[in-house]
Amino acid sequence: MYRPAHFRENDPAILAAFIDAHPLAVLVAAGPAGLVANHIPLIRLENPDADGRMLLRGHVARANDFWQTTAPGGAVLAIFGGLDRYISPAWYPTKAETGEVVPTWNYSVVHAHGRITFTQDPVWLRALVEALTNRHEGVRAVPWKVSDAPSGYLGRMLASIVGFEIVVERLEGKFKSSQNRTERERAGVVKGLTADGDTPEMVAQIVRSNK
Repeated sequence: MYRPAHFRENDPAILAAFIDAHPLAVLVAAGPAGLVANHIPLIRLENPDADGRMLLRGHVARANDFWQTTAPGGAVLAIFGGLDRYISPAWYPTKAETGEVVPTWNYSVVHAHGRITFTQDPVWLRALVEALTNRHEGVRAVPWKVSDAPSGYLGRMLASIVGFEIVVERLEGKFKSSQNRTERERAGVVKGLTADGDTPEMVAQIVRSNK
């Protein structure tokens, strides 16, 4: 990934937090017919093993041939994306002064490169779906639990999926958020995004100060 210095993010803690906040990944691998991409929610382990490297876990439908066409131990790329916005050159004060401005796009993304292995172990799969469910249901007033489903139905559902684990070998972060613009240009972007209806919380993710 092309990462100019202004937008490069290498802090492991920041990248891990970003993955936790944006768990739906585009998982890319090479298959017999070329590159294949699947959109899959992943979970990052809180206490990673594998010699201290980050682990990502998820599952695919058994009917999805991804688990059959992707070689065990093969290289994969998980792409996690955050908010993105078009940035109009009309928002920069420089537009009225010199006209020397062009449109751009602000976005945040983390790439996790690693090696994938697959499993059909029902105990492993049960633990995975419980972890995924607890992560995303935990904020609800009355969380749904895996054990709420009838055991026979749950058994059939677990038999219809294949789990996988990715040992992450390299993380790359790119947070393109107007860091290369002047303070007054960033202020113009904030004003423009706000006028377009973005909340302060959203704007804070799209526009950041120079590091």
